[in-house]
Amino acid sequence: MKTVRLDDIVGGPQDVHGETWNSRRLLLADDNMGYSLHDTLIHAGTATKLWYRHHLEAVYCIEGKGKVVTVDDGREWPIEAGTVYALDKHDKHVLHAETAMRMVCVFNPPVTGRETHDADGAYPAPGG
Repeated sequence: MKTVRLDDIVGGPQDVHGETWNSRRLLLADDNMGYSLHDTLIHAGTATKLWYRHHLEAVYCIEGKGKVVTVDDGREWPIEAGTVYALDKHDKHVLHAETAMRMVCVFNPPVTGRETHDADGAYPAPGG
């Protein structure tokens, strides 16, 4: 059994900041769960280009409002508290935050902890 407190993550090495986001990584690859679990904040008024070509991601919005636009087809998906979206096809997408957003994110395979997005919006391949 393991417990993790968000208060113990904030300000530490598992509190990773990007230009438009802040990801507090609660469970990582070393926890041997088969996925990683993140509490992520998205800054209001931002657009974040993402493409998890090496990972599958499920996102549960618990605060805020925005939309996801899938790049290949231009389709818009409204996101607000209580909405889950799953990038089950390694979808290239842009997350637009109308307001500040708080998300619970799950990645498979799990991240190791300090990853940030590359120029394509992806995390590195596991072991890469």
